[in-house]
Amino acid sequence: MALYWQWFKQCFGWSGASGALDPATVIEQPRIALDTSRMGTDAVIVKSGRRICGTGAGLANASILQDKAYFEVKIQSSGIWGIGLALEQTELDRVPLGEDANSWVMRHNGNVVNNKKVLHVSKSKVEEGDIVGVSYDHVELNFYINGKSINCPVSGIRGSVFPVLYVDESAILDAQFSDFTYSPPSGYSQIMVEQQIF
Repeated sequence: MALYWQWFKQCFGWSGASGALDPATVIEQPRIALDTSRMGTDAVIVKSGRRICGTGAGLANASILQDKAYFEVKIQSSGIWGIGLALEQTELDRVPLGEDANSWVMRHNGNVVNNKKVLHVSKSKVEEGDIVGVSYDHVELNFYINGKSINCPVSGIRGSVFPVLYVDESAILDAQFSDFTYSPPSGYSQIMVEQQIF
C-alpha cells in the first residue's frame, strides 16, 4: 500500500507538505508541431508533425505570442526549401515562399527573402545535415546556421506569425521546436502556447 501511495503522489504531483496538487507537474505544455490541417496540397507532414517533404509549405500549429521564441530545422535532404515565418493567409501551395508580403524565409541558397525582395545574400552555402535556427522577438527575425548568426536581422514584421517550412525537388526538412541542437540566443526559448486558466 505504501508503494502505491508513493506512486500516486509522484504521478499526480501531490506533495504531502502542501496537501494540494502542484499544477506545474500536472499541466503539460501543448506540443508544437507542423499542422496537417494547414499545409500545401502536395506537402507531406510525417513523424508526428516534425518532418515535411513533397511539394509545398506547412505552418506550425501555434503562432508566436511570447517575447522571444526560437526553433530549429535540420536539412535532412537537399533540394528547394525555405524556413522562416508566415502569416496564416500565406498561400501554402506557392513555392518558393517569400514572393508575397506574408512570408519571410531563408531559402536553400541561404538568401533571406520577403515580398520578392532579397533582404540578405548569403556568403555561405547551407548543406545537407546543417541546422538552421530561427529567433523572433516581435522586433527582429534572425537566422542561424549551425549555431552561428548570419547577421541579417529582418524587421517590420506585423501580425500574428507562425513558423513555416516549404519543400520542393526532393528536399526533406525536420523541425525541432524543443530539445535544440544549439543553444538559443540569450533570453530566447521554445515557442509557448497560450493557455487559458479556468
